[in-house]
Amino acid sequence: MKTLREIINEADSEKTAIGHFNISDTEMLKGVFVAARNLNKPIIIGVSEGERDFIGIHQIAAFIKSLREEYNFPIFLNADHTYSFERVKEAIDAGYDAVIFDGAKLPFEENLEITKKCVEYAKSVSPNILVEGELGYIGKSSKLLDEIPEDVEITDEHLTMAEEIEQFVKKTGIDLIAPAVGNLHGMLKHMKNPNLNIKRIKELREASGVPMVLHGGSGVSDDDFVKAIDAGISVIHISTEIRAVYKNGIKTALQEDTDEIAPYRYMKDAVHNVEKIVKQRLMLFNKT
Repeated sequence: MKTLREIINEADSEKTAIGHFNISDTEMLKGVFVAARNLNKPIIIGVSEGERDFIGIHQIAAFIKSLREEYNFPIFLNADHTYSFERVKEAIDAGYDAVIFDGAKLPFEENLEITKKCVEYAKSVSPNILVEGELGYIGKSSKLLDEIPEDVEITDEHLTMAEEIEQFVKKTGIDLIAPAVGNLHGMLKHMKNPNLNIKRIKELREASGVPMVLHGGSGVSDDDFVKAIDAGISVIHISTEIRAVYKNGIKTALQEDTDEIAPYRYMKDAVHNVEKIVKQRLMLFNKT
């Protein structure tokens, strides 16, 4: 089986993108996995600090490994949005395939130094572990939003700059970089999220020299996704979108049958809802 690095590099050269889907429990994982396996497309499962604390840091690693081995399928695990070296180390020691140190809110030099420390530790454990850095703040929400959060700036002057990204990648040795390119975490309720700055994505990809990751994919238009992939995005994160349909599936099932108490029955629609969204996204990201 190809490594995650090889799969991302192939996507980068072929102008497609790997879908990265956050899950909070095994039911969501089932929906994501079934969709990916039916399409025979590799996927990355993301778990934030809160998600892996809820599921179990080692337990989700074992679950992903079991799926990969039983089905001989390219499913990988990423420690999403990790805010300290200690928690990055914890995920690496638990056998995660990739980790993200999120120092986007830190001063540039502090973000650089901690990210570099994470890279050095990961490579001392295995050269196959990928480390992603973040440069540019896009918020922390994974909720349905009435408006863009006050602390998120998406004007050109607040986006990641080519000079910064070139220096950051060179000095840290990261494998992947997540920039701010007009994207934001969370999903606006009544409209599509703001348009991505496609020109900036292209400039940053040329300057960085490594595959780039788009966070905050929920709410982005299909047209922007395709343009972003063509401009240099190789991994796309989706979380809020599948959380919303998952919740709605459970809510509807319980409203329709208030006496049902068997989770494997009332969660069927929720799992299917996740599967449908993931299928749509994977087909779009892979241009099929």
